[in-house]
Amino acid sequence: MSTTLEILTSQALEGVAHGFFTRKGGASSGVFSGLNCGHGSSDLTGAVDVNRARVAAAMGVAPERLIGVHQIHSPDVATVTGPLTEPVRADAIVTATPGLALSVLTADCEPVLFADRAAGVIGAAHAGWRGALEGVLEATVAAMEALGAERANITAVIGPCISQRAYEVGHDFMENFLVEDPDYARFFAGGPNGKPMFDLPAFGLYRLRAAGVGAAEWTRHCTYSDPERFYSFRRATHAGEADYGRLISAIRL
Repeated sequence: MSTTLEILTSQALEGVAHGFFTRKGGASSGVFSGLNCGHGSSDLTGAVDVNRARVAAAMGVAPERLIGVHQIHSPDVATVTGPLTEPVRADAIVTATPGLALSVLTADCEPVLFADRAAGVIGAAHAGWRGALEGVLEATVAAMEALGAERANITAVIGPCISQRAYEVGHDFMENFLVEDPDYARFFAGGPNGKPMFDLPAFGLYRLRAAGVGAAEWTRHCTYSDPERFYSFRRATHAGEADYGRLISAIRL
């Protein structure tokens, strides 16, 4: 198996070390085949450790300086100044400390990387529909501001996530959004089975732009639609697989 990693980057974050890693180049096998970086999966711990070490090396840090949190679909943000000594429950991380690689794990949810180059502040967020609706992206921006960033100078890039054409939801799901703001109807379209189709990346971009960041974009990769490159919780569920791998996205000052 090739150990060559595939790392997607964005020109919008040029000058800042970052990457949205695909599943290529990993040590895992079976349904996890490739670069599964999630210890929360039932994959072999040793394989995940090898995968994470490869990511850390690609980011130019020691494995313990590749920092992630225990993600819980919340709007909570952790501010870090060094390696974590115990698990932290949150869905975003920010730092102004050089030499730390902030990371999030996803398998259809949005991985969002943030940077204010001028202030030397970075962030990473895991935004599923619930986290995005409850404000994790805005909370990340606010936490960066507390470290000296200016939101007008923040660039935010959404990495590979599930696209609208693959994201069929229930009417009760849509109602969660419409109760919050009737205008959110524009992020839903009619699906082939009579159910709504939700545009998660468009919703994320809207929330980021409404928060006043200087620039926001999506890499336009759909996790569901490209099994060779991406893990997908929904695709694994549809296929009746017992578990699924987790993609990692990281950014470093």
